[in-house]
Amino acid sequence: MPPPFSFDPLLVFGYLSIMLIAGLLLRAYIPIFQKIMFPASLTGGLLGLLLISFDLVSINVEIVKTFAYHFFNFSFISLELTSFKEEFKVKNEQKIVKGSVWMAIMQAVTFPLQAIVGSMILFLFFTAGYEPMFKTFGFLLPLAFNEGPGQALSIGSVWEGLGFANASTIGLTFATIGYFFAFFVGVPLANRGMKKGKYQNQKLPSFFVRGVLPKEEQPKSAGFITTHGSNIDCITFHMALVGMVYIITYFVLLFLSNLLPTDAGRIVWGFFFLFGLIVAILLRVLIERTTQFGHLMDPSLQRRITGFSVDYLVVATGCGIQLFIIGKYFVPIIVISAVGGIITTLTVFMLSKRLQNYKLERAVAIYGVVTGTVSCGLMLLRIVDPEFKTPVAREIAFMNIFVIPIIGGLTCLLNAPFWWGWSMFTTCLVLFFILVISLIILLSRVLWKDDNKIIKH
Repeated sequence: MPPPFSFDPLLVFGYLSIMLIAGLLLRAYIPIFQKIMFPASLTGGLLGLLLISFDLVSINVEIVKTFAYHFFNFSFISLELTSFKEEFKVKNEQKIVKGSVWMAIMQAVTFPLQAIVGSMILFLFFTAGYEPMFKTFGFLLPLAFNEGPGQALSIGSVWEGLGFANASTIGLTFATIGYFFAFFVGVPLANRGMKKGKYQNQKLPSFFVRGVLPKEEQPKSAGFITTHGSNIDCITFHMALVGMVYIITYFVLLFLSNLLPTDAGRIVWGFFFLFGLIVAILLRVLIERTTQFGHLMDPSLQRRITGFSVDYLVVATGCGIQLFIIGKYFVPIIVISAVGGIITTLTVFMLSKRLQNYKLERAVAIYGVVTGTVSCGLMLLRIVDPEFKTPVAREIAFMNIFVIPIIGGLTCLLNAPFWWGWSMFTTCLVLFFILVISLIILLSRVLWKDDNKIIKH
């Protein structure tokens, strides 16, 4: 007898959960996984991909992609619901805002660079007589590497409605390859930097390598309880804030999409995360400044919700790839990813050499961000700064404030061929102009020429 209700969404959630637990156990007990230090979400996602691809598990992949899309939006909303008051205080005392600005401008360099590289390689494929691909195929590289799987899926799904077949699956594939760069390239580079520098005798704690705390390790608090259980559970309150922002954002976008032409209306839904974070900021400020309930919003608990969203986003990314689709585009995907990844690697580590302080920490942190996600950046940072004694971890958090207009504007620019009818050449020309301006700022050292007077390492 069939169940009286639809279980498909929760079956997918359960499957993703099992893959996360499997990833955790593999990292905890198998040395090879400890050596490459893949997070449980990535290992679980790849395992889930194999099980689905070989028909060992029957799961609706479209629902998996839907999960990835919504968890991506959840992560941005939860991030902006988190108060940065303490970070502001610390940064003002230590004067490390410049590090955050440097990271944000690094994204203004790597994003257009990846877009231009992807487009140029695609043009070479066309010239060589390779089977024609959609014009924005190469633009999925920066969406996947610089913004992560959620945005590659989000914009990719919108582009599918505009004629780019299988764009979401291709975007998820690019994002997964980006994770491989973050860990297979980022981890060895971090270890190499440690051996060459003052970290020669530094050893990562075993619980970090295994990814689980031992019994004798003192557990850390996940946050503070700010509500009374007789009324509402504290985690329920924080999740409810995310849900409130989500529903407000939904109706805002529904209204805007109905005002715009059909094509533009579709693309707007790809920017749900951007509208969501704006609504989240406004709601947080409103609660903190006009009500007596601002103290109920605990940053630590909110960060746990953000981490929860990112973990499920990443595991869904791996499970959402359909191998039979990407097989057709295997060669261009690999070539674009390899060239883009190598150029990104060289760019990040060459530009980071011009910093006066925390060169290695800032380099590996931003490298993880521009090839994977902020979580990847924090994980690579943890290798060279296990106790987060440097200010770089806080710089990553603070960076999100500066990078919003940069990433939002560049993402809009990638849609210029659809919105404004720009040619790919014109779009890449504008991207190149932004790249040059960003490089001038970084190379001139206008922002950080006195950095050595601010913080001594």
